[in-house]
Amino acid sequence: MGAIYAIANQKGGVGKTTTAVNVAACVAEAGRETLLVDLDPQANATVGLGVAKDLEPNAYDCVSGTATLEEAEVETAIPNLRLVPSTPELAGAGVELPRLPGSETRLRDALAGVRERFLFTVLDCPPSLGPLTVNALVAADKVIVPVQAEYFALEGLAGLLDTLGLIRREMNPGLSVAGMLLTMHDGRTRLSQDVEREVREHFPDLVFDTVIPRSVRVGEAPSYGVPVTQHDPASAGALAYLRLAREVAARG
Repeated sequence: MGAIYAIANQKGGVGKTTTAVNVAACVAEAGRETLLVDLDPQANATVGLGVAKDLEPNAYDCVSGTATLEEAEVETAIPNLRLVPSTPELAGAGVELPRLPGSETRLRDALAGVRERFLFTVLDCPPSLGPLTVNALVAADKVIVPVQAEYFALEGLAGLLDTLGLIRREMNPGLSVAGMLLTMHDGRTRLSQDVEREVREHFPDLVFDTVIPRSVRVGEAPSYGVPVTQHDPASAGALAYLRLAREVAARG
């Protein structure tokens, strides 16, 4: 039986998409059937895997109910990794979804049966707590929260945890936090060290041991349409995401 992970944080630029793409790639490269669902209208995960963002059907069609998940899935260049691509049309979902019946459960309904087909399903959320992110949290088993190792790292985390608590109470009692992931970490700077210490002190049981370093290779990999594990497998960023994938699997 597979598991569904949402990668969520309402702050932008914290490494959600990078984490979604690379964790999914690591699991797929280990021989496990994996699905990545791009729910961000910017379609960065789609483009980052070398897939066009104008394909139809896509994630928008799955959420709106005009296409099934299997109809929208496309193969990627990575064996065992399939993708439900995004589209800029998803930007309109924030207005349209609340008008549809069962608006908070549209994605969960679309993902029915996905656990039997994929060991690992990753939902790449947009940088907000809007309808698409709520749909992802209602559909997910666990949440991975990327936290950038910079000054405002803790800003908004309380709001995100409150939202998770509300969704657990009202719609998805099985939802849990798989862990918080420190990203863009530069161990040479006092700032990164201070942020890491503060996050670990506030959330001692939730923060992953793995830390994702600030890395040129991680940043440039999407321009080649591949994850960093294929762009430069020996780089610090690639090795960190391999460790993270193992840690996520160990935590179950």
